[in-house]
Amino acid sequence: MKKTTLLNAAISQVIASMGHGDTLVIGDVGLPVPPGVPVIDLALTRGVPGFMQVLNAVLSELQVEHHVLAFELEQRSPALAAQIAHLALPGVRQVSHADFKDLTRQARAVIRTGECTPYANIILGSGVVF
Repeated sequence: MKKTTLLNAAISQVIASMGHGDTLVIGDVGLPVPPGVPVIDLALTRGVPGFMQVLNAVLSELQVEHHVLAFELEQRSPALAAQIAHLALPGVRQVSHADFKDLTRQARAVIRTGECTPYANIILGSGVVF
């Protein structure tokens, strides 16, 4: 059995298979997933699991070089935007929500949470550990 925080086998497998520059999306319950992009659906009930719970678990294993957020997050959900900013993730890029959805087409996978906060979505770009 794994000793690290992240116990979900599907998420661990995606992270282990990622190379430099690959992306992983963590999304709210309403984020559309493009055809062909694998979905790891964690949504159990409204709000469970929460976006920040999933993000923190993923960050326990993924080396992040950059991240992408929609401009609308700060406007519509400032408390969540502040929680993400507090993590001090490297290389923030902000785009429109429409552009964000286009970028999800390139992701290795989308992790669907039970989060129901507007624009609670992030794209994490994989870095290297050396």
